[in-house]
Amino acid sequence: MHEADTQTIFRFFTEVGIINQLSRALLEARLPSDLTATHFGVIGHLSRRPEGETPLQLATAFQVPKTTMTHMIKVLQRHGLVDVAPNAADGRSKLVVATGAGAAFLGQKIQELQPDIAKAIDEIGVDAFASLLPGLENIRMKLDAARD
Repeated sequence: MHEADTQTIFRFFTEVGIINQLSRALLEARLPSDLTATHFGVIGHLSRRPEGETPLQLATAFQVPKTTMTHMIKVLQRHGLVDVAPNAADGRSKLVVATGAGAAFLGQKIQELQPDIAKAIDEIGVDAFASLLPGLENIRMKLDAARD
């Protein structure tokens, strides 16, 4: 690998990291003070999995320790955004599912972000985002496969 290639990859991940920080700050400004973008991500993740997931599956998906995920689940439960029930398939574990309130919360926060999304589209254009998606999805899939 050439030094220029290494620098290009480093610049790429730096830009992605900065974009992540900026988008997290934008989202977290609209969340209750004890919820983070990761909490929001867990609700979004569970909304695509109505059958629920175990805390370990969630911890793996979000690449956090199980104890960290357990704490996040408790915060989401306190807000009424998820339910935790025994896992019928494995009595030793539990399943976490998004509640109706969790789905409504997700939709409400997405609606609250609409003015910021509209501004980004006006200033940057939706094509700039759309044209990057295939490459970003490919990078994510390759990196995700490499972690397993």
